[in-house]
Amino acid sequence: MSDVFTVAVLVAVGASAIRLAVPLLLASLGETFGQRSGVLNLGVDGIMLLGAFAGYYAVLKTGN
Repeated sequence: MSDVFTVAVLVAVGASAIRLAVPLLLASLGETFGQRSGVLNLGVDGIMLLGAFAGYYAVLKTGN
């Protein structure tokens, strides 16, 4: 069982976790700036979802 958790595997898992967390970190950073300026924005997850859908739709229609 200890052969599965080698240093290379743990480094790869850590690197992929950081890579996958970047969009959430950027959204939370933007929401933090909004909160500090006094703007209440409860739709951050919806904005991210709509952006992902629009990107997918653009790729689907352009074929690129």
